[in-house]
This record gives sequence, C-alpha cells and structure tokens, in this order.
Amino acid sequence: MTADSVEIGLNAAIVAVNNRSPLILAVNDGADERDALPFGPFDPALHRTFETSLRARVEQQTALDLGYIEQLYTFGDRGRHRLPGEDGKHMVSVGYLALTRTDAENNARLAEAGASWRDWYGYLPWEDWRQGRPDVIDRVILPALSQWETGGSADERLGLPQRRTRIRLAFGVGDFPWDEERVLERYELLYEAGLVAEAISDGHCKSGGLPVVGRAMRHDHRRIVATAIARLRGKIKYRPVIFELMPPEFTLTDLQATVEAISGRHLHKQNFRRLVEGAELVEPTGMMSAATGGRPAALFRFRRQILSERPAPGLKLGGR
Repeated sequence: MTADSVEIGLNAAIVAVNNRSPLILAVNDGADERDALPFGPFDPALHRTFETSLRARVEQQTALDLGYIEQLYTFGDRGRHRLPGEDGKHMVSVGYLALTRTDAENNARLAEAGASWRDWYGYLPWEDWRQGRPDVIDRVILPALSQWETGGSADERLGLPQRRTRIRLAFGVGDFPWDEERVLERYELLYEAGLVAEAISDGHCKSGGLPVVGRAMRHDHRRIVATAIARLRGKIKYRPVIFELMPPEFTLTDLQATVEAISGRHLHKQNFRRLVEGAELVEPTGMMSAATGGRPAALFRFRRQILSERPAPGLKLGGR
C-alpha cells in the first residue's frame, strides 16, 4: 500500500439533549438507508488543523456552528470505510465528540441541510437503564451471546472461558455489576459475535440466523457513537461538560433528566440534589419557572467560578 492510498477523514459525534432524550446528529444523502455521522476528508491546503477542518465540514453538511469539541480517537481498521471503486484506498478517520444545544432555528437549518437528530438509544438500545434493565438484554442479547460463546471452530472454543468472562463483565451478569462506561466494549463484543448488522456488511461474519440488535449505521460510525457515549459518560463525572447541553438557566429537575439521559441511569432525586449542592456546580438565579406544569421551580445556572477552584469539578455519580 502506498502513501497515496491512505486518506485522512474527520467524523463528528455531535450530541444534544432534547425532551429528556440524548441525541446524535445524523446525515443521510439518500444513497444508503443507513445513517452516517457528519464526515469529510481533511485537506491541509484548505485548513491548518483537524479541528478547523471538522468545524467547516460540519457547518457545510449540517449548517450547525459547533461549540464544545474534543478529539475522541483515531479509527484506522482495515476495511472500515468501504466504498465502490475504493478497493485500494484505506480511510483513517479522526473522531470527535461535540456538544451543542437544540433550538427551533438550528433544527430548521438542519432539516434544510438533510441532517436530523436521532435518539442514540435507537442505535444502542441495551444502554438505556433509566427504566431498569432493558428487556432486550435478557430476551435477545444474552441468549444469542450464549450461543456464540459455545459455537465456532475447535480453536475458537478454546477461548470459551475468556468469552464467558467478557460477556459477564460487559453486560453485568452474575456478580459483575453493570458499568455504564463499558459502552464500546459491549458494542465490540456484539460485533465480534455477529449481533450487529455492520459485522455482516463488513464481511466479518456471515448471517447465521442470530438476531441483530439496534439501528445500523454506515461504515463503523456506530462504533464511533459508542466511543463518544463512553467518553461522555466518564467525563461528566470529573468535568462540568453536562452544562454544555443545558440552557443558560434551568431547573434541577431538568439538570437531573439530562444527566440521566447521558448516563442511562435513574438517579434518586434527593441524592442527586445533595450531590449537586455538595459539588457547588450551580447557583440560584433568584427566578422561578412555571413551565413545569405544577408548582413553580427555582431556576439555576452553572457556577463558572468552580473551574478555578478545583481541578475536577464534575458529578461523581454513586451506585444505583
């Protein structure tokens, strides 16, 4: 493979929260029924840095001006971005996590650009524990993984104990607790077992009658989404990035709903409020909101002084 056959691309997992749903921005040009993340090649003749190029590509594809952004990971597996006529080209993509807010003006621009918000649990339904353990885990995923665990060739069966441990650790089986940050590990385990459609379309495995779960995406974009969710779930515990998803003024109920949407966990109301007060992340505005439909609720805002007061100002969420 020559240097000319390698192309650097940029992907953006752009996250927002609306109506208590965690959203990923998806684009679809109609050429494929599967969604894709905003994507574009890096051209050093046009842009000095990856981030500058990504912001320009996203604005071009979605008409969205990004706020907070950070680099996620470099995705370079062979065959990860197959397109007709590109047999000799290897696409290496630098993935980014971006956080933004939704509003009517932004949504109108997105629709014109052919982009739309998707609930990220449509892609990874086993990650949403806000109403308890998702039914799809015990009804579909674990039976299929059990079949995969004991199947395959004789050489593959030699790794049976390792497969069993990976399954128990990833999906919280037996004595292993559910860890909401193991998002990527769970997706990669399902890919290896052939339980996601991308494993079949990539040629990783043949369709053998096992169920496929979650909404498929083009190329390895669902893996990038899993990486972004894992990063964000970990980051809200030690950095105040959750406020990038909040309006300037909000109720504590809205803040809790946003944290629950991202973490995929239900949080006890009083424990959450003690956590927020103890972390000193917010301050009252002195105003009230009547939008709750019940008793007026106090409005709060992010207390930015916390950034200079301690090194890790996040929401250190406890156990379930």
